[in-house]
Amino acid sequence: MRRVRLGDGIRFDLTNAETVVCDSERSSDGIRVLSHAHGDHLYREDPGAVICSDVTAALARTRREDTPLERTTHPAVDLHNAGHVPGSRATEIADPDGTTYLYTGDCSTRNRFYLEGFDPDSVDADVLVIEATYGEPGYVLPPQETVEAEIVDWLDDAADRPVLLFGYTLGRAQELQLLVNRSSRDRLFVTQATERINAVAEEHYDVDFDARRYRDETELGAGDALILPSQTSTLSFVDALVRDADAIKAGFSGWAINDSFQYRGDYDVTFPLSDHCDFTELVDVVRGVDPDLVYTQHGSAAELATHLETVEGYEAYPLVRNQRSLGDF
Repeated sequence: MRRVRLGDGIRFDLTNAETVVCDSERSSDGIRVLSHAHGDHLYREDPGAVICSDVTAALARTRREDTPLERTTHPAVDLHNAGHVPGSRATEIADPDGTTYLYTGDCSTRNRFYLEGFDPDSVDADVLVIEATYGEPGYVLPPQETVEAEIVDWLDDAADRPVLLFGYTLGRAQELQLLVNRSSRDRLFVTQATERINAVAEEHYDVDFDARRYRDETELGAGDALILPSQTSTLSFVDALVRDADAIKAGFSGWAINDSFQYRGDYDVTFPLSDHCDFTELVDVVRGVDPDLVYTQHGSAAELATHLETVEGYEAYPLVRNQRSLGDF
């Protein structure tokens, strides 16, 4: 019987017949765990009681007002800071037979802004399930402090025009606000959705974003910065802002190390600012945890598994939805 499965979420079948289910959209069975409140991990139907951090619970209630979340705990489940976005946690699961599992969720080992990075040396696990967003050798990011300095310098150098900064509403948007506040920019605007995320982060962390709500009547001028969701970069209202305010569009993502990211988002400039481990950091996580078995999932799962097996010497497999050929541990 396989013990780790990818179906509706990542599922761990324990030897006492209990199942731990991480980041499922609709399933309400088993012991439910939520790693963080990004939309691709967040539930879409009432999940019942869920194990998560208090910050993730607050963010989930903000983003899923129609399905309020109830937090719970379980003696087999322990949470560790994942360093990805506010509230993100890696999940350690203790099977009664003595096997320990670790599901990283999305993670970052870099200390950034008000977040501490994931420490792989703090967790010993027999089986590791690790994300593979940047799971190919070509995805190696510049040092965090270098990227931040380049962004602030660019914000200052372009101070004669307004800028539109595109990033995820949870995580990236908060980082961009703090970078704008380091620059000489005069005014910082955010959407209502980002403002609501800001309120949760400010309540739980020692941080103040000092941003104003952008409204339809707001007129952008030189020295202004407006932060918008990534998925809006090619919409018509953005085109109108660029035309009417002579604004510059900037995109922020680890994918920015590829030129195609700039063209896909129709950005004027891009920066490789990421909330994930790059390839080197993913390998370092595996080395730090040093499991007997690794499952890779999301992104370049096959490529990372191949590298871990052929170069690093680990038994590693990409986790495939509803796969039936995975061996037991």
